[in-house]
Amino acid sequence: MKNITGVEIYYYFICERKLWYFINEINMEQNNELVSIGKILDETTYIREKKNVMIDNTINIDFIKNGAILHEVKKTKSIEEAGVWQVKYYMYYLENRGVKNIQAKIDFPLLKQTKQIALEENDRKVLDNVIKNIEELSKKEIPPQRIKSKICKKCAYCDLCYV
Repeated sequence: MKNITGVEIYYYFICERKLWYFINEINMEQNNELVSIGKILDETTYIREKKNVMIDNTINIDFIKNGAILHEVKKTKSIEEAGVWQVKYYMYYLENRGVKNIQAKIDFPLLKQTKQIALEENDRKVLDNVIKNIEELSKKEIPPQRIKSKICKKCAYCDLCYV
C-alpha cells in the first residue's frame, strides 16, 4: 500500500481519469499555461513564509503560519471542493500521526479571500473511502472513462481525453 499524496486527493475530486494518468506517471502539466500561472502565484505570494513543507515525502503543505495553521494557496475557487478535500486530507494525515487540534485555511490571494477548513467526523469516513478508491484505481490497467465537464477544456490532460 502506497502513501496517498495531497495531489492525488485533489485530482480524485476533480477527475479520476486525470488521477489515473498522474498515478501512472503520465504528466501533461509541464506545458500547461494554467499550471505555469499557479507556479508563478506560488513564487510571488506569501514570500515571508517558509513554503512547501514536505511531510513524510507524502503531503506538501504550501505553508504553516505561526507553527499551527496549515495554509493551502489556490488561484481560483473554480474547483474549490477538491481544494477543501485536499486540506482536509492534510489534517487527517497529520491527525493519524498524532498531531492534535489542527487548524487550516485555503488562501485565494488573487481574490483576497480566505476559507477556514474544519475536519469533521464524517470527513474521516469519506477520506477512508477515498483512499480505498484511489488504491483500487491505481491497480487498473486502463484509465476510467472520461467525464464531460466544463473544467475539461482547461485541463492539462484534455488532449489525452479528447484527441
